[in-house]
Amino acid sequence: MGVAQSVPRRPDNWLTYQRLLDSDTRPVPGVLRRENPLELPPSEIAVERYTSREWFDLEVERLWKRVWQMAAREEDLPHVGDNLVYDIAGMSFLLVRVAPDQFKAFYNACLHRGRMLREAGGGTRASEFRCPFHGFAWNIDGTLKHIPCQWDFPHIQPAAWSLPEAKVGTWGGFVFLNPDLNAAPLADFLSDELSDQFKRWPLEHRYKQAHVAKILRCNWKVAQEAFMEAFHVVATHPQLLAGIGDANSQYDAWGNFSRAITANGTPSPHLSWKPSEQEMFDSMTDRRLDEPPLAEIGGELTARIASAAGAREMLRPALGAAVQDLSDAELVDSFYYTVFPNFHPWGAYNRIVYRFRPNGVNVDESIMECMYLAPYPPGEKPPAATIHRLGADDDWTEAPELGFLARVFNQDTFNLAKVQLGLKTMKKKTVTLANYQETKIRHFHFLLDQWLAR
Repeated sequence: MGVAQSVPRRPDNWLTYQRLLDSDTRPVPGVLRRENPLELPPSEIAVERYTSREWFDLEVERLWKRVWQMAAREEDLPHVGDNLVYDIAGMSFLLVRVAPDQFKAFYNACLHRGRMLREAGGGTRASEFRCPFHGFAWNIDGTLKHIPCQWDFPHIQPAAWSLPEAKVGTWGGFVFLNPDLNAAPLADFLSDELSDQFKRWPLEHRYKQAHVAKILRCNWKVAQEAFMEAFHVVATHPQLLAGIGDANSQYDAWGNFSRAITANGTPSPHLSWKPSEQEMFDSMTDRRLDEPPLAEIGGELTARIASAAGAREMLRPALGAAVQDLSDAELVDSFYYTVFPNFHPWGAYNRIVYRFRPNGVNVDESIMECMYLAPYPPGEKPPAATIHRLGADDDWTEAPELGFLARVFNQDTFNLAKVQLGLKTMKKKTVTLANYQETKIRHFHFLLDQWLAR
């Protein structure tokens, strides 16, 4: 692996994110001034991590059966008795709100002959969990309720026949579970640092405006790694280059999470020409050639200032006067976090949250989910959006609730099945990661190594 190296220096004429913040029209919060670059040995990642059944099975045993993982939003289960199925790598869990402020997660299997108690899909409400096969039933708190022909089961001790549980915790309006009952608490896993970074942007005060899940023909790590860096923008999203500082992005890592910051309303350093403020704004707003601009940019008005002003007005009904204290950066830039192993909430007031999972026990397929979390006026929380499922051959634009991001996703995921096939073809046995721009991916594999070595 070699020895640890210091973070590489960009060319001196490239704009750093911290220098860009100096031009903000409002005070910048301290969380955006934090820097914690990762210093690890150069990373060569074995191709088998993405392609082999043996590696996948090791992940099931040492990662998915032991790690904290986001399972749902609290508003997916708004009432006592509401429940949904969370599946991961061949395991199935039944998540239920058992009291106004309490959730439980049960292994989704009847203790008689193993039939699933609930099937995958949206949330439902129940007063009991009754097996459709023979009628064994449990209360929503997991205690045994009914045994058909009880006289024929004298060997069952009802007190010992409660549904087995996984550990449950909540953070930011999300419900997490961990199959390992001996795991440290969720708060320890996430750390005070993560909670502190989101203190200014509390995700628990958002509602789920959209939720789309799509099957991808690639390993779950291939899928999520495509959304952990801005390094791919120059080749994958060339239409964005006039308005995105892709290679100027900042990357940091703390404990079990990492963060990337990509500035918008500033041009890519890859460009050999200087776009106008109008061209930067049009790139940010995905203007089509046959469409008028969303706003005319000129004079003292810049793309960043115009975009921030528009975002403030959009957020004003939900946040009120507090929008005046938000910096331009919080309203314009992309702050994309990765919480190990597969949870990707975005900071500030970008609505995006990603989750990436294996599709069942298929090494070569995954499920990518995108949620939009939006703020709402106090006391007026809308109901959570139901999940919209897309198959492997469906187009992202079949989910119009994603807006122009659906077209961007089509560009991203166009590559991924071809990456999976390419990995199986490679004669070289490793993939090679950049020292800085692929910090988040390197940090993920550093943590994964630790989990799989346990």
